[in-house]
Amino acid sequence: MARIRIGVSAALVFALATLVSAQDTKKDPPKVEPPKVEPPKQPEPPKVDGRRFEPKFEKDKSFYQETTTTLTQYVKVQGQDLVQTQSSTFYFKWTPIKFEGDKWTVKQTVEGLKMTIDISGNQITYDSTKGDTPTAGNPGLTEFFKKLSGAEFTATLDKNYKVEKVEGKDTFVKSLSTGSPQMENLLNKILTDDALKDLCDPTLKLVPEDAPKKVGESWTRKGTINLGPIGTYTITYNFKYVGVEKDLDKIEVETKLEYVAPKKDDPAGGGLLFRINSGTLGVNPEKPSKGTIMYDPKTQRVVSADVVINLKGELTVAIGGTDTKVELSQEQKTSVKTRDTASFIEPKK
Repeated sequence: MARIRIGVSAALVFALATLVSAQDTKKDPPKVEPPKVEPPKQPEPPKVDGRRFEPKFEKDKSFYQETTTTLTQYVKVQGQDLVQTQSSTFYFKWTPIKFEGDKWTVKQTVEGLKMTIDISGNQITYDSTKGDTPTAGNPGLTEFFKKLSGAEFTATLDKNYKVEKVEGKDTFVKSLSTGSPQMENLLNKILTDDALKDLCDPTLKLVPEDAPKKVGESWTRKGTINLGPIGTYTITYNFKYVGVEKDLDKIEVETKLEYVAPKKDDPAGGGLLFRINSGTLGVNPEKPSKGTIMYDPKTQRVVSADVVINLKGELTVAIGGTDTKVELSQEQKTSVKTRDTASFIEPKK
């Protein structure tokens, strides 16, 4: 009995030892990795051979433009030579509001302005960055200029970034007219829909309406601006993509202009103290009307633009019922700078 027990015990111990040994030498089964599932690839946007110079709009993300224009005008009337110089700087804020279908709605705000006008030695100056400082030379214009600062318009741009319509004219005209029916009537005739569309265009009419453009290629954009009793201008912009300069696209622009005098259906001249009966006005063939635009393809934005337009012509103007011939020549220089912030706007003092 004792031997059997010892034998059984020995067998049990051996079995346990074998079991433990087997457990020690037993290897874990190999892990089975789940098959890799590649995420679906997003279709790549079609590659465009060339540039369209489109602006990049982001909802509620504002950008700013500083537009400075200097004008030198020589007028010869009744044997007298008159010289007028004007310099103006407007600070614009552009805010994309919404995108529906293929149209953008953008709000334009006049953040501030500076104005200097010199008519034969009589100077008028205004600077919104200096607070309520009266206009030098004509304090009565202070309120008029103050209401220009803060004006707002809302523009709708189509798929080619062409301004379709502008809202805000009625509020703007009533603010500027200060309760004067005569002034309100005049402003309504001069601030036509065409004029407002031209004012509220953040693209500088740069975007080609057809295919993208390669280096060396050209395209044309036209616009008609009806200024009521002043007349109608048809402006042609001839653009040419000349190449890349310091990572920026360089575009040259040449401007042509045709002028048509207003119709004679308003004997009062639309509220002006004179009436333009006829006239020929166009680009001065002796001086170039050219400019350069620099576009950043990374930010999709016009960084800067410098454009010169030289005009020359004759107008027949009725003053007090008498027709007077007026010889006119002028040079207009416009500079535009675009920034992400309003850092170039001087703070009010």
